[in-house]
Amino acid sequence: MTDYKILSAKAADAHIKYLTFGSGKKPLVIIPGLSIKSVLLSANAVVNAYSCFNESHTVYLFDRREEMQTGVTVFDTARDIAAAMKIIGIKNADVFGTSQGGMIAQILALEYPELVSGLVLGSSAARLHPLAKDVTGRWCRLAENGKTEELCRDFIAGVYSRDFAQKYGEMLVHMMSDCTKEELLRFAACAHSSDGFDVTDRIGNIKCPILVLGAENDAVLSGDASREIAEITGCEIYMYGEPYGHAVYDEAPDYKDRLIKFFG
Repeated sequence: MTDYKILSAKAADAHIKYLTFGSGKKPLVIIPGLSIKSVLLSANAVVNAYSCFNESHTVYLFDRREEMQTGVTVFDTARDIAAAMKIIGIKNADVFGTSQGGMIAQILALEYPELVSGLVLGSSAARLHPLAKDVTGRWCRLAENGKTEELCRDFIAGVYSRDFAQKYGEMLVHMMSDCTKEELLRFAACAHSSDGFDVTDRIGNIKCPILVLGAENDAVLSGDASREIAEITGCEIYMYGEPYGHAVYDEAPDYKDRLIKFFG
């Protein structure tokens, strides 16, 4: 098992926790998407999933700020991560953002170009399409009303492929069944943080190389959202077909190979 640490950085007016592992010279920053429970609670799984970077990179996975509340935006989160990166001493990083994490990664590359040398956007978007507004709005209502099981089932069905959900869905529901009221409200605040997000008029200004990895059957942000980023920026894109959906980054066996090839 790869050794890892969970540390904290004081970024502006917020604390941000991060997971770090690996011994490579180049930094890899991972910005995850929405999760009902903190992704840091699944640190072992994350480390195992990205162990292929242990020698080439030192990996940093950033959570959202500890003081997450409604009104905090993805732009605020990008600033939090930029401040934390500067405190840690990270620059010219390979950056991989999934879903909402990809939105934050786009802002990071736009506003702090010295921190980003390469960018992979997994199942992400440069703006919220109608599908995304409907899905995240529904998740927010379920979380705010304390409907834990209904939220978990809806989240799993939307994010994962049918086969994956059938195989692991009940286990995941059980794992998340003890969500506290605070965790549910934190999730809702994180989901609301992308309300009104739209950088379609700016992403063409990103200077570093970009790779878009999307899924045709993305039931959260849509496959069109991935294609739109590539159309605006002219970047490289690869779209996965059946059986994959939004969380193709967790399921496709060749996904990490594509990251390795792009980041070199």
